[in-house]
Amino acid sequence: MSTAKKAPKKSGGDDVRHVDKPIIVADHVSRWYGQIVGVNDLTVEIGRGITGLLGPNGAGKSTLLKMMVGQLRPSRGTLTVRGEHVWKSRAVMRWIGYCPEHESNYDELTGLEFVSFMTELHGFSRQEAKTRAAAALAKMDLTASQDRLIGEYSKGMRQRAKLAQVIAHDPEVVFLDEPLTGCDPIARNKILAVIKELGEHACVIVSSHVLHEIESMTTEILLINKGQILAEGNVYEIREMIDRHPHRIRVECDRPRDLAAALLKKVDIKSVGLEEGAVIVETQNPDACYPEIPRVAKAEGVKIAALTSPDNNLGAVFKYLTEERSAREATS
Repeated sequence: MSTAKKAPKKSGGDDVRHVDKPIIVADHVSRWYGQIVGVNDLTVEIGRGITGLLGPNGAGKSTLLKMMVGQLRPSRGTLTVRGEHVWKSRAVMRWIGYCPEHESNYDELTGLEFVSFMTELHGFSRQEAKTRAAAALAKMDLTASQDRLIGEYSKGMRQRAKLAQVIAHDPEVVFLDEPLTGCDPIARNKILAVIKELGEHACVIVSSHVLHEIESMTTEILLINKGQILAEGNVYEIREMIDRHPHRIRVECDRPRDLAAALLKKVDIKSVGLEEGAVIVETQNPDACYPEIPRVAKAEGVKIAALTSPDNNLGAVFKYLTEERSAREATS
């Protein structure tokens, strides 16, 4: 059961928070699809600024975002934005900007037509919606392409067009589901700049399964896996938790036993195992261990064919954190 609470607070860097009432409040929220649980008894409060929602694929990020924007109704619990219940609330829709992960763009519309149409849905007149759409597209560096069909856009241009329809009506709360997926470096830089600017005055929730993407936007992170929040807080606190995760490194080489014996003498090695043609190293300090292994191998005359890690992914880290929490709950 997740009972994580995020109190709105002011933090350093580009993530600006104000000490006031939380914007988003989820109180023991669950969502299931038949026998499948998408979000499990989640409680959290989120204030202004940028909050990163970080978790592996299938963790429940998209389900949580869809409940926050009113696309899905919680199976249990309550979810409010600015004190209003989200489900079927027309008032909340006026405050929200939402960029979904999967595209539902109208390929037969131009970029300007698409953003104008979406802006009209927020209650603006046709002319004002068009004016706002043109300004939003200009902000995303798409003015030169605004009269081209979206079906002709690249992936990065589509992502920027999606973000343009998010910001055109000046939302107070913004939800971005994997906004950098498939973007080229130019598109990524532009999207990152706009997200940071939004975070100066709005409540922004950004989901990703890539830690360094979230770190480039904010210092405030929620770790989610299997529909539950495992941890939340400053990114440096989260990194300390991740660094406690025992890290395995697989070294394919010509003389595994000799390399294993030499590595056991190193203080950064927790344990060493043998497989056919390989050494499996477990360490708590991978940053120091990665350059050390080739040095030891060279000194011993061992030839390394490959050096990989089965744990160098969020899935392994979240599995470790889940097991660690389960062990704590079992002993409490």
